[in-house]
Amino acid sequence: MIYYWLHGFLNIIFQEIFHHFYSKFYSKKGDNTSIITISRGSYSKGKEVAEKLASKLGYECISRDILLETSAQFNIPEIKLIRALHDAPTILGRFHDGKKQYVSYIRSALLQHMLKDNIVYHGLAGHYFLQDIPHVLKIRIIADMEDRVKEEMNRADISAKDALYLLQKDDDERRKWGLHLYGIGSL
Repeated sequence: MIYYWLHGFLNIIFQEIFHHFYSKFYSKKGDNTSIITISRGSYSKGKEVAEKLASKLGYECISRDILLETSAQFNIPEIKLIRALHDAPTILGRFHDGKKQYVSYIRSALLQHMLKDNIVYHGLAGHYFLQDIPHVLKIRIIADMEDRVKEEMNRADISAKDALYLLQKDDDERRKWGLHLYGIGSL
């Protein structure tokens, strides 16, 4: 039952995004936006929305590919890149630029992709990396915490209390990361 409701809800969201995007950016011939970034918390169905939107528009949908490319290009283990994007800086970590260097490598790889246009990006930190680019449509998906908790409970086979704790911790880490590197918690 929840699957069908969620599927219908995602279709409505998708249709609204698509119609808004189409009418706003394709209403004038030759005047369009061809980069979309989708940010969201864990278990907010952002991947599904991004893939469906990219498919409908005929765009490339990218996410984790950026980390894999960065890892290969700069010879850095993927786990270090993930931690650079996910974990808030520690007190000691604020005094050195290692994490910032990894983040700049990832941003460089992402911006290389953006040169191709016709991209939907739904990976970590895209809304930060592309915040100053005017022709990017930035979408933030905010899911109900109760639904996110249920997803985490099913995925990790843990209690609701533990799932809520993990999600709140994850959200807080992302907020602190954004504050430290960009001066904003989330977009």
